[in-house]
This record gives sequence, structure tokens and C-alpha cells, in this order.
Amino acid sequence: MARFGGRGYGFCILFVIIGAILGGLLGELLRDVDVLSGVMPYLARTFPVFDVAPFTVNLYVIQFTMGLSFAPNLMSILGIVLALFLFRRY
Repeated sequence: MARFGGRGYGFCILFVIIGAILGGLLGELLRDVDVLSGVMPYLARTFPVFDVAPFTVNLYVIQFTMGLSFAPNLMSILGIVLALFLFRRY
């Protein structure tokens, strides 16, 4: 099994995903804070990387709709960087 920093790649990917989610949530929570009103619009603004429009598959017994969008904000990117730093450090 491939190892990265003494742990597996799966653990690193988990760290990155959790860092991105927590960074994005923190950005959304801090968006309306008055003290940070000068900088937070830039940190909480999303940047669409790719967007797959939703499509529907009808199998007559079951119908499902799928789509995918990846639009991180700068806080989620900072969360990824922090997660990688913590992963490498510990």
C-alpha cells in the first residue's frame, strides 16, 4: 500500500476533504460578520471550476437525477492548505 508521511493516501484525501468542507463552512459563517466586512466578500466568493448540468435517467421503475458542481471559495482552499500542513506535521 502506498504511504505518504507515514500514513496512507486515503487518510490524506480524507484530511483534504474535511479541510475543504470546514474552510467553506467557516467562510459562509463569517460572511456576515461586521468586523470582517472588508475582506470576507473576497474570501467567501466562490470560483466555479467545473459544472456538470443535472441530467435525469428514467428507467420506468426508478428515476434519478445526477449533476456535479465544484465551486470552492478561498476559505475552503485555505482549509485544504491547513489540512495538508497538519497532515504532514503530525
